Amino acid sequence: MSEGDAVDRTDAPVTTDRVRDDLRALGVDAGETALVHSSLSALGWVAGGAPTVVDGVLDAVTETGTVAVPTHSTQLSDPTHWENPPIPDEWVDVVKREAAPYRPESTPTRGMGAIPDCLRDYPGTVRSRHPTTSFAAWGVDAEAVTAGHAYDSPMGEQSPLARLYERDALVVRIGVDANTCLHLAEYRADFDGTPETNGGPVVEDGERRWVEFEEPEHRDDFRDIEAAFEDQYPDRVTRGSVANAETVVCRMRPLVDFAVDWMERTR
Repeated sequence: MSEGDAVDRTDAPVTTDRVRDDLRALGVDAGETALVHSSLSALGWVAGGAPTVVDGVLDAVTETGTVAVPTHSTQLSDPTHWENPPIPDEWVDVVKREAAPYRPESTPTRGMGAIPDCLRDYPGTVRSRHPTTSFAAWGVDAEAVTAGHAYDSPMGEQSPLARLYERDALVVRIGVDANTCLHLAEYRADFDGTPETNGGPVVEDGERRWVEFEEPEHRDDFRDIEAAFEDQYPDRVTRGSVANAETVVCRMRPLVDFAVDWMERTR
């Protein structure tokens, strides 16, 4: 979408106050912990761009709350599995050996959008140490949410997702379908599946090295899980809008618990 298209479909410039007020109307209050997924273009024409949206999100929860976003860097993952695009087989070893290692303070995100990439650079934001599946957090519990992110637990029990689950975070999806919290359910559910070996380059004791880890088999059923959850518990899902973006808000804990049961029965 061009900037002109955004202007044409926006009734008034999207401001920090509007983002804050629209989030508050959906239950994102001061002191909340929120896992936020977002699309800048879905909001309409934003005065000031991504920082305006970040300011609005932080204003909604205030310094007494916590905001977390996925800041994944899949460009550092095992190229053996790449499909968009794939690379020649003879390139794989070179990429694994030579790609710059993950650095929380400077490695860009991939496919996460402008808002998470903006928040990761904000003063007071802390980013976890996982080379491919990091999360960044701001606020009172930022350190606790991001600490101890184990290489072999990209989105499992030793990841920020588990720390957010403990805090019964709100999952806030602004103009997107993405919902990373359901990956935690994949780690917890007992279903037949073939784990996949992945990896990424890190720096430890001043030396670059490649670390490997396993991830549960992912299946394309998250939208089915969300639809089943909302059908069974309509009062636990709040729908509305932030500026022009369709927005969905729900608690993480009941959704993940439901997803574990759903996966064990269905997969």
